[in-house]
Amino acid sequence: MRIGHHVLPNRLFVAPMAGVTDRPFRQLCRRLGAGHAVSEMITSRPELWHTLKTCRRADHSGEPGPIAVQIAGTDAAMMADAARHNIDRGAQIIDINMGCPAKKVCNRWAGSALMRDEALALAIVEAVVAACTPHGVPVTLKMRTGWCATERNALAIARAAEAAGVAMLTVHGRTREQGYQGQAEYDTIAAVKAAAAVPVVANGDIDSPRKAAEVLRLTGADALMVGRAAQGRPWIFGDIAHFLATGELRPAPTVAEARGWFLEHLTDHYALHGEASGVRSARKHIGWALKGLPGGDAFRQAMNAIDDAHTQWQAVADWFEALGEHHHRLPLTAAAANDDAQDRRRA
Repeated sequence: MRIGHHVLPNRLFVAPMAGVTDRPFRQLCRRLGAGHAVSEMITSRPELWHTLKTCRRADHSGEPGPIAVQIAGTDAAMMADAARHNIDRGAQIIDINMGCPAKKVCNRWAGSALMRDEALALAIVEAVVAACTPHGVPVTLKMRTGWCATERNALAIARAAEAAGVAMLTVHGRTREQGYQGQAEYDTIAAVKAAAAVPVVANGDIDSPRKAAEVLRLTGADALMVGRAAQGRPWIFGDIAHFLATGELRPAPTVAEARGWFLEHLTDHYALHGEASGVRSARKHIGWALKGLPGGDAFRQAMNAIDDAHTQWQAVADWFEALGEHHHRLPLTAAAANDDAQDRRRA
């Protein structure tokens, strides 16, 4: 699997998710099986580049390459400047955001709203490619299938973007209107793959190893991008890789393994975000990790009242240690349990 001249270890990617895929989370996912990770989206507005929020999002210290940074905006020249700015800060791949459905992004006609203005979308792609080419930095594009069910134009934008020099295309199988509701459709991704010479990545509703194999079959995609299913379950990438290689499901992690991964993640999270901000933002990661586990809901409510890093870290450590006294392995998620049940029926 290649993006431009970069050779990736596998074809399983972490989706860029604002407020989620900071450096500690990206590094954890990559350590547990992801072959590529894209940063949270970074604004193209220069007056915001030096804010604490943007600086944290643009922090790649100690991160293995290739470093991929997603940029968002509505002005072609500003997007080109943003690409150059992030290249100067270490970006080795620039990803253009045409997929975010958030209202605060779309109301400014950025993210997936750009798909409603194909001329502007293409102008942005051309400007960013022109800015990146002298530095040998490939440009990728992440988009949705279209604005709404009656305006699915991913295929047209994909063709234009490839002609303009984009090195890879990622398609989330939903329209902007859907947000994250309903079910992803894969016919549009398959059409983009059939028309494109560059690699195409399928995204949307990939929540288990068997679903990953199904999406590859339905779309013919070169790679898969996993977002929400990795929240609290970052080992899903290793699970998928194992299934694609062997056709077999591997056991869920042990409680001790999960405890070590989550505590390491919390330590890195506090180091990046600082104590006050880190404790607050860690709560969602802890909540995802506890979801569906015995006693997780009650502990999460108590944990949300903790406001210092040491106490929060220790509380999580103690909770997993107690869980380990009753369970050797983590209980399966609903999607993984469904996969497991299918395997048992086949056996």
